[in-house]
Amino acid sequence: MNVQLSILPDNVLIAELKAKPLLTHQIREAQKVDDELVAKRAECVPNKESEFQIDDDDCLRFRNRLCVPRNSELISMILNEAHCSRMSIHPGSTKMYNDLKCRFWWHGMKRDISDFVSRCLICQQVKVEHQVPSGLLQPIMIPEWKWDRVTMDFVSGLPLSASKKDAIWVVVDRLTKSAHFIPVRTDFSLDKLAELYVSQIVRLHGVPISVVSDRDPRFTSRFWKKLQEALGTKLHFSIAFHPQTDGQSERIIQILEDMLRCCILEFSGSWERYFPLIEFAYNNSFQSSIKMAPYEAFYGRKCRTPLFWTELGESKIFGVDLIKDAEQKVRVIRENLKIASDRQKSYADLKRKDIEYQVGDKVFLKVSPWKKILRFGRKGKLSPRFIGPYEISERVGPVVYRLILPPELEKIHDVFHVSMLRRYRSDPSHVISPSEVEIQADMSYEEEPIRILAREVKELRNKRVPLVKVLWLKHGIEEATWEPENSMKERYPNLFTGKIFGDENFLSGGEL
Repeated sequence: MNVQLSILPDNVLIAELKAKPLLTHQIREAQKVDDELVAKRAECVPNKESEFQIDDDDCLRFRNRLCVPRNSELISMILNEAHCSRMSIHPGSTKMYNDLKCRFWWHGMKRDISDFVSRCLICQQVKVEHQVPSGLLQPIMIPEWKWDRVTMDFVSGLPLSASKKDAIWVVVDRLTKSAHFIPVRTDFSLDKLAELYVSQIVRLHGVPISVVSDRDPRFTSRFWKKLQEALGTKLHFSIAFHPQTDGQSERIIQILEDMLRCCILEFSGSWERYFPLIEFAYNNSFQSSIKMAPYEAFYGRKCRTPLFWTELGESKIFGVDLIKDAEQKVRVIRENLKIASDRQKSYADLKRKDIEYQVGDKVFLKVSPWKKILRFGRKGKLSPRFIGPYEISERVGPVVYRLILPPELEKIHDVFHVSMLRRYRSDPSHVISPSEVEIQADMSYEEEPIRILAREVKELRNKRVPLVKVLWLKHGIEEATWEPENSMKERYPNLFTGKIFGDENFLSGGEL
């Protein structure tokens, strides 16, 4: 910085400050000791057009861009200023390259910038990956015999029938697609459900090898697990990363609901009145995945109906041939299911990517904010999206890994889906401090409200919804969010007592 003093005619002293960046001076001095750039300087001839020129400040330029020598300290200084300073704030590699290439040039510049950004610890913990999810679809195995492996779910919220039933228990054979629809009540005890399970399923088809279901409290209860363990049945539950696991029962529930609506509109009356016919109609309808009706897949022949009465003759197969025919039918069904499963996997994997980690690799773990009321996604959250890094200790499955977690996360299950992991790119400059975020067992962390800032009533067509503007712990006023007043009163009654919720704390219209 240079200072120039001058005196005006009226005896006023003026000081003029001239600031020049030191970076240009450092680059010019480094150019003089770089062999490659020294040779380029020697080739420069005044008044001759060339890609390399020497400017008025005695700096070598390439196409009017300042040539930076291969000095690791100098390049690191430029990259840090362009990425980590308060005037840049962690831009991506594309933005950073386009900003720097206007003024600087060196060999491998784009590669150096991309590598620098990918190793930035802050970016690894904060930046969102704008890519397809990790982890290819993992189809469940195709059953080998009829009613060996089943899937089940509940349809609730139905109108109360004459026999006081308001729900349906759907049990589906994963091989033949045949199903049983059992009317139940939502408040049925587990003892009653176990009795129905034995009388309606086990009595007709024996004890299945495995049961696939969602995580309904009735299926995850200790009683149900003990019952299935005593029967020798394995329980498999769907997870958030593979909801397709329970897709069979979900699809049949959709068909069942459509058939119930059709019956009510066409024939009127209670839904339970047409229930046996709905089950028969479903089991006698063609299924594209097995290329036949569930009835035919299960019994080995088509069902006689008023529409197809004379076309079906008596079976001419007896004894061993009957068994061979049944086995051949199952082989055809399994082949058709394999084709359908492969087709579904090929479609699903178009929007996924395959990624693998090795034992000993370090990865970041994805977490999500939660305010106990609603999941607000990523908007307005300043806590990191990824915590860690943690070391992989075991590969449990094709898309599942076990991590070595610190003692403060001992309550969290240590097995994670690959979509929750991000590869850690190490760098000697990284200083990793323990995370202050308190992670819950479901990989979310809680935000605590500290004050009500404002209040308003949202006018809808048929009702009025009171809202409050909430200030959250460790967040500024600009990140305050509007929440339903009733929910906040139920969760945090302490916020609505005393002066904290007085009229002096908010203005009309709900604006600060």
